[in-house]
Amino acid sequence: MNATLQKYLPERAVEPCFELIKTHGVHLKVVNHRVTRHGDYRRMPGGGHQITVNASLNPYRFLITLVHEIAHLVAFEKFGRRIKPHGLEWKRTFQHLMIPFIRPEIFPSALLPLIAQHFKNPKASSSTDARLSIALKAYDAKERVNQYVFEIPEGSTFRIYNGKLFKKGNKRIKRYECVELGSGKVYLFQPNAEVELIQ
Repeated sequence: MNATLQKYLPERAVEPCFELIKTHGVHLKVVNHRVTRHGDYRRMPGGGHQITVNASLNPYRFLITLVHEIAHLVAFEKFGRRIKPHGLEWKRTFQHLMIPFIRPEIFPSALLPLIAQHFKNPKASSSTDARLSIALKAYDAKERVNQYVFEIPEGSTFRIYNGKLFKKGNKRIKRYECVELGSGKVYLFQPNAEVELIQ
């Protein structure tokens, strides 16, 4: 397990993550990239705990995702299965589990203030925190071919991962109104949504 973790995590996070996995009886599976999620937690029929995390994540996002999913397991065990998946109990558990990792030996100094800010009130996905998401993407291994919605000009046509085409409209408070060209429906996009610019 340690050898697997060393491939995907920041070096100083390997041992504490291994301890969390061992303590909570987690079966960790590193899986191929999924567009719709970074990871997930599932209680297995026999009572075991399985966590999957995308192999394509950079070490810092992998760490946040792994702890995010372990927080689901710990919160359900501590507070019962009727709690909201990303409710207050989960947020407090996630904060508690992440605190030992928010250190300069683990995260680059450029990320630390954004991570500290994010964990004052963690969201269901780090991707919905636009500033943190963009900062984390700087550590991705592959060359970025897509653009963020906030980068493309208003009125541009773009494609998203499922092939649908949209036209970028006005910015509301935080998100952009974009019209799906096929249906005419208006959707709201986070500023850090990755899209393929068409024209």
